[in-house]
Amino acid sequence: MAQEVRGVIAPGKNEPVRVETIVVPDPGPGEAVVQVQACGVCHTDLHYKQGGINDEFPFLLGHEAAGVVEAVGEGVTDVAPGDFVVLNWRAVCGQCRACLRGRPWYCFDTHNAEQKMTWEGRELSPALGIGAFAEKTLVAAGQCTKVDPAVSPATAGLLGCGVMAGIGAAINTGRVGRGDTVAVIGCGGVGDAAIAGARLAGAAKIIAVDIDDRKLATAEKMGATHTVNSRSADVVESVRELTGGFGADVVIEAVGRPETYEQAFYARDLAGTVVLVGVPTPDMRIDLPLLDVFGRGGALKSSWYGDCLPSRDFPMLVDLHLQGRLDLGAFVTETIALDEVEKAFERMLPHSLEGVGGAPIGDVLRSVVVL
Repeated sequence: MAQEVRGVIAPGKNEPVRVETIVVPDPGPGEAVVQVQACGVCHTDLHYKQGGINDEFPFLLGHEAAGVVEAVGEGVTDVAPGDFVVLNWRAVCGQCRACLRGRPWYCFDTHNAEQKMTWEGRELSPALGIGAFAEKTLVAAGQCTKVDPAVSPATAGLLGCGVMAGIGAAINTGRVGRGDTVAVIGCGGVGDAAIAGARLAGAAKIIAVDIDDRKLATAEKMGATHTVNSRSADVVESVRELTGGFGADVVIEAVGRPETYEQAFYARDLAGTVVLVGVPTPDMRIDLPLLDVFGRGGALKSSWYGDCLPSRDFPMLVDLHLQGRLDLGAFVTETIALDEVEKAFERMLPHSLEGVGGAPIGDVLRSVVVL
């Protein structure tokens, strides 16, 4: 029978979020109920709250999550009650033209749970089809990826979005290889994950670019070999100076703005690769000379969810973490309670100087709700 649990609701555009009692139905065919153990606070959730995704309020926020499967519906065979899982927001269909071509990470028909969770009789819109700022959530079973339960839930959950996006941008989309030079513009959680991914792939030189010296210091801990503060230095010239005058083999743009994309375009070597993983807004445009696009060659790519295949990538990255080869725990800045999510959002805003515990915003990679 349906259960009542606590969850974080965004009732209307730019209204403060609050913890309310929500109703989670029993899983139907192809669905699973997951007892959430941890969920990261991502900028995408803030965008939902601000109405920047769509206006389908009220939202049940949260999507970077890990937990234990409590129950499954008819026909579910890949996961079972008791399995420790990371939730993903792209449950591939297996039948579309991308899946049938052996490229399921490009699936054109990903899906979510058919049933709706509710609040005061109103249907909730779960963030990215997950809604994990809650004690329990209902998802499509394909959104559950089993991983080694030895990993901390607070650490594992971040693979569900930001950390996977960054690591995947380097390894899957950018195809960073041994000895490559890499520049990463924007050193938030996704940018630092791209730095960690480039390090894991064997890049010889990793250049971190940001306007905040605190973020650049964190980027060095994640594997950056050089840093550039773009407030005081020309990004393109600095990257070229650090790469023998040529530019980087791969430049990863983790900001999502026209000016930083242009920097990425010109900071790469001839025949180099630009990877856009920062998310732009619908009004943004770029203006590049078509002759430069042609003459410089190489590849201009976008990376959506790090071009990942959760069933392949999540267990692999967890295993690397448990082996001590990838410090996923470094992305967890602090753990908080459900009723502290609004404060975590406040520290993401440009005017915020301090976080929940007084920590500078530049020092925050992820606040993680632990249940």
